[in-house]
Amino acid sequence: MDLKEWFADRRKRQENLEIKQPLTTEEYCALWRQCFQCRELIYTRDLHSNLSVCPKCHYHFRIGAWERISQLTDEGSFKEIDASLSSTDPLKFFDTDSYSHRLEEASRKSGLRDAIITGAAQIKGKAVALGVMDFAHFGGSMGSVVGEKVARLIEYALHNKLPLIIVSSSGGARMQEGILSLMQMAKTSAALEGLHEAGILYISILSEPTYGGVTASFAFLGDIMIAEPGARIGFAGRRVIEQTIRQKLPNDFQTAEYLLKHGQVDMVIERRQLAETISRLVDFHQTIEFRPSAVKPKIEVVSIIEKNK
Repeated sequence: MDLKEWFADRRKRQENLEIKQPLTTEEYCALWRQCFQCRELIYTRDLHSNLSVCPKCHYHFRIGAWERISQLTDEGSFKEIDASLSSTDPLKFFDTDSYSHRLEEASRKSGLRDAIITGAAQIKGKAVALGVMDFAHFGGSMGSVVGEKVARLIEYALHNKLPLIIVSSSGGARMQEGILSLMQMAKTSAALEGLHEAGILYISILSEPTYGGVTASFAFLGDIMIAEPGARIGFAGRRVIEQTIRQKLPNDFQTAEYLLKHGQVDMVIERRQLAETISRLVDFHQTIEFRPSAVKPKIEVVSIIEKNK
């Protein structure tokens, strides 16, 4: 082959090469994620290997329930309970769309039956009852099923004498179920009172975001309160509070660090240290066998008349 033919053959090969098209928006988003805090572009694979925490500014991305379970629990140890429970439409609620159709869409997008997954698992070898909420399903809102699954998980922990761990991520009560949703606050709180009386540890983990009726019930009734860095936690939203009190709130208002500073949570723990921290707390609690009923002082009331006698 002479030089002329070699160049002609090379040109032909180049023409036959498949021209790479630019990435579509979906393909680009699948490969890269942008940090909401520092705006750094992060390769998705690197982000997942870092437990969905920005390697530059340590911003903790919101994660799903199954991803959280895989991060916290020992491999293959999680056994789901009450997996078949799913919401109905008792009030036949309709706004711009029917509630029943919204439920179908929420399940299709999240792959979950409802906004919480409950079960038994091991964390660093310690057996626990575990519940994890998922904000991707209906904003993590608490309806009848979420309240029922939390109450059943508490009863499961009580019956099996297991420490209870609940990871909350919610926008609050589910308005489409009206008073039935609000009743879950009382039901879960009452169930936790029984757990407390039995001296069984309850660790509440607050992740981004935790608001509304969930905050006003089981999320803030933990024996130990742990929050993830930067998580927004509160009852009403920042804008609602500012409009109500007509004052400008601090920039860090309702963040995990703000709540720690004002004594509303016990500790702020980074995601990679969370499993180890839970394990140590469970181990410490089981060692001392804490019983709330055993440390309550007995107060004898003697009337003034009896004293004078």
